[in-house]
Amino acid sequence: MIFEKSDAGNYRVWLDQNEVGLLLNEPDDQIRRLAYEIGVRCGLRSVEITRVCPEHLHDTIAGDMLRVRSAKSNNDEIRQTPVPSQLATRIRTIDQHRPEDSDEPLISASTRTLRRWIDQTTESIAEQTDDEMWLEVTMHDLRRTWASSLNSADVEAMVVCDWGGWNDLDTFLDHYRATAQPEEQLKQRQKVDWL
Repeated sequence: MIFEKSDAGNYRVWLDQNEVGLLLNEPDDQIRRLAYEIGVRCGLRSVEITRVCPEHLHDTIAGDMLRVRSAKSNNDEIRQTPVPSQLATRIRTIDQHRPEDSDEPLISASTRTLRRWIDQTTESIAEQTDDEMWLEVTMHDLRRTWASSLNSADVEAMVVCDWGGWNDLDTFLDHYRATAQPEEQLKQRQKVDWL
């Protein structure tokens, strides 16, 4: 886990992929896990997570994509972000077990509820791991981890901006840069033989 103190006095946290796995495996509740997975694997903002419906999943030439109304748009702008195949399968499976006429979102929770869920989950992980930095992890850190992981994997920054719904590269680089990603720090550290 990599973190830095923000100008506002709170922490920005980047999880490594092992920590992402720990977070996703912690909840017993399938809906909580789905919310976290949509955040950390699709980069959605909390309010966007609460809007996801099965019909937002589309099979495109670029693979499975979620099309959601952007939380940052004043004109109902739709943005599109990739969905890992296992998550797409889970969404389709959940949809098959819902009433046919259901048009409700998959995560029927408020953003406040999402915050409460992540706090409960990270408190449990902090106790298990004896790492109090887990107490600093927020839903937004899942989005931050997603964006930085893509950037660290050399996905074109402008594509990440498009998938993440950022209008300018400066905002993305200021808040989601790959240099803070744990795997990127390890890669850079390995370039120096005495570290």
